[in-house]
Amino acid sequence: MKSTGHDDIGHAHAYVRGEPMKGPNSMADRSQAQAIFAGGCFWCTEAVFRDVIGVSEVESGYIGGTVADPDYRQICTGTTGHAEAIRVTYDAGAISYGDLLDIFMETHDPTQLNRQGNDVGTQYRSAIFPLDDAQRADAEAAIARAQAERSVPVVTTIEGPAPWYPAEDYHQEYWEGEGRRNPYCLALIPPKLMKLRKSFSGKVKPT
Repeated sequence: MKSTGHDDIGHAHAYVRGEPMKGPNSMADRSQAQAIFAGGCFWCTEAVFRDVIGVSEVESGYIGGTVADPDYRQICTGTTGHAEAIRVTYDAGAISYGDLLDIFMETHDPTQLNRQGNDVGTQYRSAIFPLDDAQRADAEAAIARAQAERSVPVVTTIEGPAPWYPAEDYHQEYWEGEGRRNPYCLALIPPKLMKLRKSFSGKVKPT
């Protein structure tokens, strides 16, 4: 299990929480869309998608559970039903939702049920939370593509709609700060970033 490296897991929330999921074109700027993915520790998925071209924001949070306004301590028990997830804001003219799905499926293990490596529990499940019917169809197609490349079953679920709860502020942009001193992150995130750059070189922001 990952360790936060931070004693303040009861950190005060800095966000309005329990936001309803919105369609990708509900934002003021119609070129900006959103996508929500859960693929294990959100520190890892956030770090990957911050490097993807066209992505302007990645927010870590909780989704898919039965408890309103959960905090990290509750999530870690695995009893709330939420997944650690990321909400990606991106330019739909620069990268497609389908491309984001392919990156998501390739940079975590979609064949592990309710876990990613040593992180075990339903909070670490592989899941896609589409924001409209078009995203749902794209998610189904992406899972089918991923399955065609693997000999073992892909267990990624398609879930929602469900309220989105932003994680506490110390989880945001974690890899850019404390994560670079956290042994857990140092062991897991650089290999994911290398895989991103190797498999999706045309979709990665210049360094």
